Amino acid sequence: MSRLITALLTGLFVSNLAFAQATPATPATPATPAADSTCEARAVDKNGKPLAGAARSSFMKKCQGDAGAGCATRAVDKNGKPLAGAARSSFIKKCQAESQPAR
Repeated sequence: MSRLITALLTGLFVSNLAFAQATPATPATPATPAADSTCEARAVDKNGKPLAGAARSSFMKKCQGDAGAGCATRAVDKNGKPLAGAARSSFIKKCQAESQPAR
């Protein structure tokens, strides 16, 4: 009898974990602009002041280039093999378009 109860409780625990992971979390509003993942929000100096001029343009160029590099590393098929040819270029183009902030 105790094995049945243990198995039942274990099953409920596992199903609760699976349900918690499958349920989409509500998006939390960022507490600070630095918590936002866009390049513009991260363009601040070490004192928290927004960058301006050449420093800002340099940061933006590097940040947007890094976003493109991230897309290249994620360009894999469902089996984990790297994409090639038209599939790769299409994936990278879509990924970069999605990573750009809406204007």
